[in-house]
This record gives sequence, structure tokens and C-alpha cells, in this order.
Amino acid sequence: MRVDETTITLADVDLVNPDNFLDGVPHHAFKLLRKEAPVYRHAEPDGPGFWALTRYDDIVSVSMDSATFSSYRGGTNIHDVPDLGFLRMIMLNMDPPQHTKYRRLVSKGFTPRIVQAMEPHVRKMANEIIDSVAERGECDFVTHVAAELPLQVILELMGVPVEDRRLVFEWSNRMIGFDDPEYQTSPEEGTAAATEMFMYANRLAVDRKRNPRQDVISTLLRAEVDGEALTEGEFNAFFVLLSVAGNETTRNLTSGGMLALLEHPEQRDRLLVDRSLLPTAVEEMLRWVTPVIYFRRTVTRDTFIRDQKIREGDKVVMYYGSGNRDEDVFTDGDVFDIARDPNPHIAFGPGGAHFCLGASLARLEIRVMFEELLRRLPDIELTGPVRRLRSNFIAGIKHMPVRFTPEHRRKR
Repeated sequence: MRVDETTITLADVDLVNPDNFLDGVPHHAFKLLRKEAPVYRHAEPDGPGFWALTRYDDIVSVSMDSATFSSYRGGTNIHDVPDLGFLRMIMLNMDPPQHTKYRRLVSKGFTPRIVQAMEPHVRKMANEIIDSVAERGECDFVTHVAAELPLQVILELMGVPVEDRRLVFEWSNRMIGFDDPEYQTSPEEGTAAATEMFMYANRLAVDRKRNPRQDVISTLLRAEVDGEALTEGEFNAFFVLLSVAGNETTRNLTSGGMLALLEHPEQRDRLLVDRSLLPTAVEEMLRWVTPVIYFRRTVTRDTFIRDQKIREGDKVVMYYGSGNRDEDVFTDGDVFDIARDPNPHIAFGPGGAHFCLGASLARLEIRVMFEELLRRLPDIELTGPVRRLRSNFIAGIKHMPVRFTPEHRRKR
């Protein structure tokens, strides 16, 4: 049963149960924590508990201090994992200087200059996606529109054949949606999806070794860290990270951004009248949606956050969406304002070692997709209930039925 938002107390706060996120991120609970317990000792049904951080400044401070707050020591998810071996091969779960070395391998492919040069091709992709639904007058916005562009872009960068993109989409859903019965009926299902993705990555690696191309996979296979090539496990870990992170978050941002416009029609009208507001609108969508709800760190030495002593080995969990509505940083943070400026949101992380590698690419994809949607399908409206991902980790939308005036195919 959902707690009455007007009478919620600290005893009612439960950020572990994914059912509490089915109606959307529980911002009322985060608001209470920011006010009464910004460094909150949260119980954990099958674990020792963790410190929930909900204030912007605390999240920034922890993010910038990887020596004290480690990604490697316990991983980045709340629940402890018995075997961290594979997770520690994923860059997300590394600390500097190891993280810095691995990040350098792929960062050159995501510079703002390279991403800017991709815009014409990304726009072509976006229009082809809209072409596929424009004459029908209705679609599931998530599966037919929002999911397609980031998936196509990241897989093309990596050199994955276009006919295989649905496989990666399904594996990604099953791995990220581990708490959602639509994508996974048992814990073994998520493990099976990961195994299938690893096997696929290995087949691609064999092909690229024989037939190298100008793509990210070939680059990784040629790369060396401290004079040694990536192991099979390290390559698989890179493939999983880029495939999942490269499409899940942008997909959910596009869906959540469109829903925000539909739920705030006066803001969509402003945007339709003045397209110059789109850059700030994209940043506001990022703040408003914040697709990654949290990441965890593990404390390496006794320390303090505010006046609270945090001991070595404790888990600290940073809630980015709460930071993005912190009253000390954002005036009227619960208001969706497409002209908000300044907007120092932390949807990509606040900086430091783990700032999102694909931030420039995500911003390009979101801007281009909304430019074309507003131009071609300006009267999109909801036709049924929005179905959200059952997850306390990703603020995702699974299905969002919409309709619009059908567009007769025409030359652009």
C-alpha cells in the first residue's frame, strides 16, 4: 500500500522495495529525508543497511573523493554481491588510477567534437524512426520511438549488425529490469541474459580480430592497459557496459522527457512557440527525470558526512534525483521549467572520475529527437496508462501509448 504523502514519517521511508517506485520516483520521501535526515541510516532486509545521501552538496563531495568512497570495494549497487570478480572488470566498478586507464581507452570516441560531427547521421536515424510510426497515428512511444535511437547509435558505434539490435535490447531489459516480472521471472533469467551477451561479444571479437574495422570493438581489441591487451572477461565487461549504459539511460530520458511535456502542456506550448528553448529544455528533462536513481560507494576509512560518523566498510548510497530537487540549489525544484537557468543538475553525475562518458552523445540524441518530434508530430497525446519499470535503480518507463495526427510521408 502506498503511504499517504501528506503524513509520511521517516519510519515509512523504504527506498529498497521496488514496489515503492512503480508510480514514479517517491520524491515526497526524498523531500522528507532532505529536511529531516539528509544522512539517513536506512535498513536493509537482507544486509547491514546503508547511509542514504539526499542532499546535493553531499552527493558532490562523495563523488569527488574516490579514495574515501570506493566503487571497487563493494560495487555500485545497494545489495552486496558474493563474487565481485566480474563486476570489478566493469569500469563503473573501478577506482582511479585503474578506472582512469580503462576510461582512456574509449573516451576518445566520445569527445564533443566527434559527437558534433555525428549530428547529421543521428538526425537521419531519428527521422527514419519517426517515419516508421508517422503514418499510423499511434504507437507505443517507448518501444517504437524512445528505445530506437540510442540503441541504433551505440550499436552502430560499436559495429554491431543492425539486424542484431533487438537481441541487445532484450538482453539489456533483462539485465536492468531484474526486479520487473515483465523482463525476468527469476534471478537466473538475468544471469542467463548476461551469459548470452558475453557469448555474443566473444563472437564479435573473433570476427573483428579477423576483419578489423573502424569501430569501438576493433579499438578495444587493439587496446592495451599497462602493455597488456584486454582479457576476454575485460572485453566482455566493456561490451556490456557500453551496450547497456549506451541505450538504457537515454531511452528512459527520452520517454520521461516526453511524459513531462505531456503532463505540463503549458511547457510544451512554450517549446513549440520558441524552439530556441530546446537546449535548456533538454537540461530540465535531465534534471526532472534523472534516469539513474542511485549509485553506491563503500567507505575505505572512518570519516564524517555532515556531523555523522561513517565507518570503514559502510555503504553510502547517493540519490541523484533527490539532489536534483535540493531546495538549497534549485528554486522551485518540484516545478518543471524548460527555461530553467542556471541548472547545475547531476543527472550525469557531478563530475569527477565517474562523470558519464556518453554525456555529449546523450545530449545530442535527446536534442535531435525532440527537434524532429516537435516538428513532425507536435500534437502527441497519451491514450492510456504509463507503465513504469519496477526498479529502485533505474527511473524507467516500459510502455507509453500515444496518438498523434498521422503524417503523410513526404520528402524532407
